[in-house]
Amino acid sequence: MLVGRKIEDEAEAVRCLRAAERKGMSVGDWARAHGVDGRSLHAWQMNIARRGTTAPVRRRKTVPKANSTAHALVELVPAATSAGAGPGHYAVVVGSARVEFGDDVSVATLRRVLEALR
Repeated sequence: MLVGRKIEDEAEAVRCLRAAERKGMSVGDWARAHGVDGRSLHAWQMNIARRGTTAPVRRRKTVPKANSTAHALVELVPAATSAGAGPGHYAVVVGSARVEFGDDVSVATLRRVLEALR
């Protein structure tokens, strides 16, 4: 399966979404035709729609406060694994935090760790 490049920021996502609309193409078709990862562009489209704006905003350099109620989609991509890591090794990166776990992780433990990152 051939995957295109990821969309780096909201301004780029808005440009791509507007281009697809101008061409009268679906987001997926436009992404494939322009070497863009359709999943990445679609995730941006959903986040932008959820906020109800098409105006690009600057990416925040800081981690949101723990009591923040803002939600966003987080793209999960395969992590480079070291030799012998084997199947079932996962990594979630949120800002500067990285959480790695395997298939044997307790769901309750993982939930607590991810809540702490929020």
